[in-house]
Amino acid sequence: MLGKLFIILLIPVTIYVVYYLLNRTAKNSKAIKRVLSDEGKEILEKEVAYYRNLSTADKAEFETRCLKFLDTVKIEGVGVAVELKDYMMIAASAIIPIFAFKKWTYPNLTNIMVYPSQFNTAYEFEGHADRNIMGMVGEGAMNGQMILSKSALEYGFKNPKDGQNTAIHEFVHLIDKTDGTVDGIPTHLMDKASVIPFMNLIREEITKIKENKSDIDVYGMTNPAEFFAVASEYFFENPAKFKTHHAELYKALSEIFEQS
Repeated sequence: MLGKLFIILLIPVTIYVVYYLLNRTAKNSKAIKRVLSDEGKEILEKEVAYYRNLSTADKAEFETRCLKFLDTVKIEGVGVAVELKDYMMIAASAIIPIFAFKKWTYPNLTNIMVYPSQFNTAYEFEGHADRNIMGMVGEGAMNGQMILSKSALEYGFKNPKDGQNTAIHEFVHLIDKTDGTVDGIPTHLMDKASVIPFMNLIREEITKIKENKSDIDVYGMTNPAEFFAVASEYFFENPAKFKTHHAELYKALSEIFEQS
């Protein structure tokens, strides 16, 4: 009698254990086998110069990290449809500046809204003459949000040599913000000894922009935070030209972003 009772009790336990093991195996297999679609890879290959210049192994890692980013951040269109090309360009923009940091995530980002075109400070994208914002990282009630203009997103990858990429610009702001302040000095990525020299370098370069002695975009002279983001766009889009024209700044950004 006791033997039969034991068997009766053992059956549901056995079923549960088998189910658990099969379910866990299925989930792990799905995670291991999950790879970027051929269409997604083709978009990266065609649109993203940074990706094209990677080794085969690094391309595979880049693809995986794009997928992980898209898993953790909600992207939605506002007045415009978001297509696979948009998703891939946004993900690439997120991964490019942090590719050297294998475990990096964006803890200060939960949602990205894609607008059809430029917008103003009231987040309006039509019917107003003051629409001149191409992207922004939210503050206050908008904390954790990013807004990107679809037209600016696409333009940023259209010419990989012009040193301008709105999406990379905004993600650099998020990197800068990780230490608590958007001030152009990502202290969590820098040795303490290099902070003051980098601040001095920024001031020198801003002066050069004001004196029309620099090819860095004039928006970079707005403040150190904007300079850091603008210079980083140029650094990642056209590193060879940036190194030639701004050797000292190139060295500093290479150390910050751990680019060889």
